[in-house]
Amino acid sequence: QVQLVESGGGLVQPGGSLRLSCAASGFTFSSYVMSWYRQTPGKERELVAGITSTGGITNYLDSVKGRFTISRDNRKNTLYLQMNNLKPEDTAVYYCNANRKGTTGRIYDYWGQGTRVTVSS
Repeated sequence: QVQLVESGGGLVQPGGSLRLSCAASGFTFSSYVMSWYRQTPGKERELVAGITSTGGITNYLDSVKGRFTISRDNRKNTLYLQMNNLKPEDTAVYYCNANRKGTTGRIYDYWGQGTRVTVSS
């Protein structure tokens, strides 16, 4: 079955770094647009970064540009998010998402269980 398993979250001081990973299985990873979202209590889930199936195009939330880098390894079926210069406002649960529109128009959309990132001194 489809699985997206995030890891790498934790507690870090402001200015620190973390690297999130998302291990995918049960679907053709290299055919999917992959993204990282985050959510804090009482707020809607927001898109942090996305990357096309081949990795050729990336996009970022304005507030993380220059600090976060999304990447993927299609040989390892793994998505990454390198987060540098972390700020308290980056504190959230981070989710991995896989998305693809099939030839019939059907949308395939999968989510991981989330990994918590806490930025605090």
